[in-house]
Amino acid sequence: MKSSELIDLPEKELIEKLDNEQDYLLRLKLNHAISPLDNPLKIKETRRNIAKILTEINRRKKQPGTLTEKSE
Repeated sequence: MKSSELIDLPEKELIEKLDNEQDYLLRLKLNHAISPLDNPLKIKETRRNIAKILTEINRRKKQPGTLTEKSE
């Protein structure tokens, strides 16, 4: 997931994507604890995706008017 993709998404989709990624990370960690994953770098990639989404949400909070414009 690229940061440029996140810029175009409305607020609701960002929050939904954040929830999905956090759930996915939890499932990955649980599965990895039980039996090793084929590709453990998926955990790292998912953490980075969460960070990118949170960065975009926080960037919009700091810029007044951005959240309401993107969500309409």
